[in-house]
Amino acid sequence: MAEPDDRRTSGAPPTHVHIEKKRTNWLAWLALLAGILALLFALSRCNRAPDVAAAPPAGDNTVVAQTADAPQATPLGVSGLGGYLGGTAPAPATFTFEKINFDTAKSDIRPQDQAEVTQVAAVLKQYGNSHVRIAGYADARGSEPANVQLGKDRAEAVKAALVRQGIDAGRIATASGGETDPVGTNATAGGQAENRRTELVVTQR
Repeated sequence: MAEPDDRRTSGAPPTHVHIEKKRTNWLAWLALLAGILALLFALSRCNRAPDVAAAPPAGDNTVVAQTADAPQATPLGVSGLGGYLGGTAPAPATFTFEKINFDTAKSDIRPQDQAEVTQVAAVLKQYGNSHVRIAGYADARGSEPANVQLGKDRAEAVKAALVRQGIDAGRIATASGGETDPVGTNATAGGQAENRRTELVVTQR
């Protein structure tokens, strides 16, 4: 006959103890880690500068906004001259006359283009400290030396027209681009007309 187990009633400690191991909840730890990563990502996004929207493609008379850090990508039309001189963008800045296109081998300003000269003169009068350089261009027909001279003559013609409008000649320098840096194809009459252009460069605000 087996002896009774006195340890159950006498208070003696058991000979072995069964300890249940605590299960690690890996799912909760993974969720916590994912939450921390999401928080760090959100904080890093807060310190980023906002994305700058891409500028629309520039047409013939489109004014492309410029920043103080970025170089001017495309010459602006002279209709934007007043806005530029009234702003804070740095010099130099280049503007293309939108109406003035000289006839082939000529440097005379056409009567229909005089209004644009008057418009530019009015802006220059408003901003009396500004200095500009007028650059004249030619299409690729004719010899290179002749086109250099033609570009110079066209720049001088625009300068003379501005002086007649009351702008001090000392504020206006001139230069020739000749047939260099065409903006249109020299294979068509339309492209050649575009290349017979005049540009205004603000050299001092």
